[in-house]
Amino acid sequence: MNIAISIAVLIVAVAFAVLVIYLAMTLKATQRTMNNVADTLEGMEKQMEGITSETTALLNKTNELAADVNNKSSKLNGVFDGVKGIGETIKNLNQSLNKISSNITRSADQDSEKVSQAVKWGMGMMEMVKRKKNK
Repeated sequence: MNIAISIAVLIVAVAFAVLVIYLAMTLKATQRTMNNVADTLEGMEKQMEGITSETTALLNKTNELAADVNNKSSKLNGVFDGVKGIGETIKNLNQSLNKISSNITRSADQDSEKVSQAVKWGMGMMEMVKRKKNK
């Protein structure tokens, strides 16, 4: 029975040694994986710092551009107000010209008889002047 116990202890010792060896290999592989993960995370951290600085710069430029657009837009409002005033002035001028034209047309219609007589008198005078020159 001593031999059986010795063989059993020996088998347990060998099994334990194999278990320790496999456990050590597994832990070693896990350590390499963890080192790779740590390196990857370090690289990502550096990239994120670069991305963060670029994003901050882009955001600053965007804010400056928005402020510039707002500034120029407010300046253009004055131009549009001026153009609106010019448009109203032209409209008023057109209305005034239409009134003057209407008054002239109305006056011409009312005084057409007088104008016709004045033209006839003028023609008559011209005829008399012509005759005098011819004599």
